[in-house]
Amino acid sequence: MSNAESAPLIVHLIHRLDVGGLENGLINLINHLPPERYRHAIVCLEDASDFRLRIQRPIEIISINKQQGKDWSHYLRLYYTLKRLQPQLIHTRNLSGIEAQLLAAAAGVRLRVHGEHGRDINDLDGSNRRYRLLRQLLRPLIGHFIAVSRDLEDWLVRTIGARPHRVTHICNGVDSVDFHPRLGPPAAIGPHGFVNEHAFVIGSVGRMAEVKDHITLVHAFLTLLAQGGVATSRLRLVIIGDGPCRQACQDVLRASGTAALAWLPGARDDVARLMRAMTVFVQPSLAEGASNTVLEAMASGLPVVATAVGGNPELVQPGWTGTLVPPRDPGQLADAIADYYRIPGLAAQHGARARRRVLAEFSLSAMANAYLAVYDRLIHPPSMKG
Repeated sequence: MSNAESAPLIVHLIHRLDVGGLENGLINLINHLPPERYRHAIVCLEDASDFRLRIQRPIEIISINKQQGKDWSHYLRLYYTLKRLQPQLIHTRNLSGIEAQLLAAAAGVRLRVHGEHGRDINDLDGSNRRYRLLRQLLRPLIGHFIAVSRDLEDWLVRTIGARPHRVTHICNGVDSVDFHPRLGPPAAIGPHGFVNEHAFVIGSVGRMAEVKDHITLVHAFLTLLAQGGVATSRLRLVIIGDGPCRQACQDVLRASGTAALAWLPGARDDVARLMRAMTVFVQPSLAEGASNTVLEAMASGLPVVATAVGGNPELVQPGWTGTLVPPRDPGQLADAIADYYRIPGLAAQHGARARRRVLAEFSLSAMANAYLAVYDRLIHPPSMKG
């Protein structure tokens, strides 16, 4: 048996393996951890899409096929899956995965890690009483917590009651080779004739769910058009991603007669190329952990306009690499975007600084090494002397 085949097994439990920041971060982690150190399996409470093809090494992916609503039988399927796999460590993520900590303990999984990557629309500030109580009840079963932002780290300690020495802050890393600034004219994107070389492209990437609040970006775009400070011939909006709010955004654009100035193509596999066609990147979320797409935009040399929520202020330095605005405020969002149109060179200046910051602080190797240190400390603890 080779060293890789006998390496300890880590099970990563997530809700669903599909396009998303958390899922992208997991795949980046598995792809960049030394294959001889640990084996990996992904257990999906629901199922896995073709997003799984981004994993660059053979691993087992198990779908529990949990039904919507209360599906009590999925607990049994999950328990027997963990009994079969017998991992040395389980790493659950976010609220949807935390209940698996109890089943993992019952199945004899001795080492248990839980990661917090961001909140959803039902718990924007982490104050939902039922969710808070669930985390507090399960806290004694969790050997270590990982938080992707200082905001989440502080919340785990102050609100959930995790001991500080059992919480590690590990920010997401970004592929700064794939995501790089444009080297020449912007790529032609969208329908034929959608952009020209003078286009001012406002871009966003993300799952189009309510918590990401792309509808506020659409209204900010309409505000810019109404103000007339940006020539209609130049202004374009691009939102990459799919989800339940995509149709509402398209309906608003059609009703205003501006649909031809926007491109919402759904989920795409060429995000890095599309970002190189953008002038400014916008993250309008109502809640955020440490956004992968913000880091990817920074790596692409783009200035970032983001809402001052969650981990965004840890990534975006106002007046230096981008701008922070209040959530749900299309007027202020429009003003922040307009600055990059009105002030020559500002977008390029902020974007270059953002790229330098990513290279210095948010590499994939640094992220992988930080996770490796947590896994090593739990699975191979230093021997006690004396």
